[in-house]
Amino acid sequence: MRLLASLLAATLLCVGPALAGQKGLVEPSLHVAPGGTAGPRVALTFDACMGRTDMRILSALIDNKVPATVFVTSRWLRHNAPALAMLQAHPDLFEIENHGAMHVPAVDHPATIYGIAAAGSPAAVDAEVEGGAAAIRAAGAADPHWFRGSTALYSPSAIEQIRKLGFRIAGYSVNGDGGSLLGAGMAQKRIASARDGDVVISHINQPTHSAGEGVVKGILALKAKGFAFVRLSDVEVDGSDGTTATLSAVN
Repeated sequence: MRLLASLLAATLLCVGPALAGQKGLVEPSLHVAPGGTAGPRVALTFDACMGRTDMRILSALIDNKVPATVFVTSRWLRHNAPALAMLQAHPDLFEIENHGAMHVPAVDHPATIYGIAAAGSPAAVDAEVEGGAAAIRAAGAADPHWFRGSTALYSPSAIEQIRKLGFRIAGYSVNGDGGSLLGAGMAQKRIASARDGDVVISHINQPTHSAGEGVVKGILALKAKGFAFVRLSDVEVDGSDGTTATLSAVN
């Protein structure tokens, strides 16, 4: 039981559903412009929180020429040079965006989310966001323009702070792998059921989890149904910032 609890806490660092029970925090949602009569499309986004790389997913994206937006932390970059080189070798497929320096929730007051201490102050939020961006630039990648924080939960004031730093907040509309904790079948079902304009979040840093197999199968199922795949920078989005922002309160 202790092992299971530890695994759950560690994995949920990567994404937090609205049942987190954190009063006053918000969970932004995000959609891309639908393809409409041109055919349905979705944006695939992957978090690389820490640890290693799920080559099942990365290889499938490259082999099938499926573009995606990959959110990386400084911690992941330090240990995944070969995977980073693969991403950079395919600029037509991948854009590299900011998942933070130390992978702590972007909440600017003391709080604990899934047993994890949040950044805790505006200065610490700055350090998380700017540190992640600096690591991406140091790795030779293009300047990031999107930020997705650990657990995907934010204090409203931190959201405004992040925007003032020049970043758009990357929410999502489909949780593809439940923080990589889902079984292969459920992950496949969730992703395969995506609709035109959805933004899917999954994880590319858990090669030993069965969810990765389902992520690949779900993506291939969408492709077989005629879906196109876009990166966040490729199309207009709805929900990231400005008057169209959709923020789900977490009470």
